[in-house]
Amino acid sequence: MAYTIRPYQDSDAEALADLCRAAIRAIGPGAYSEEQVEAWLARHPGAHLYRERVGNGASIFIAAGEDDQPVAYALLEPDGHLDHLYNHPDHSRKGLALNLLATASLYAKHHGMTRLYTEASDLARPSFEQAGYVATEKREFEIDGVPIHNWAMEKTIT
Repeated sequence: MAYTIRPYQDSDAEALADLCRAAIRAIGPGAYSEEQVEAWLARHPGAHLYRERVGNGASIFIAAGEDDQPVAYALLEPDGHLDHLYNHPDHSRKGLALNLLATASLYAKHHGMTRLYTEASDLARPSFEQAGYVATEKREFEIDGVPIHNWAMEKTIT
């Protein structure tokens, strides 16, 4: 299957919400408990999140399949925070995460950003490392009383 990277369109919002939930449900248990996965899912309420984030200046980069439907995406905030990187489980391990991270880096460079940063799950950390991000600390925190962790990571844009 051929994939293209394209900008977000408002009509993508529902598909991104479904893609995100599918990724967390299917891939999350590879590194997190059922309780942690459910807490993580609760932080992703639906399509309005994407519309709101774009309205506040975020950029969303879409990896689309041959039918132009989103199969992976990255959400980059104006300050260089890469807040989301999700692949639909049927389209993982195809290099889409690395392509999206490369797109975000090019966008950042073009817009004068000097640093990208993220909080990566155990599952996403290898993709970020391949894209040149460095882990700065393991973050232990709670979501609705459920202990969970991720990795603070950053990348210098030159």
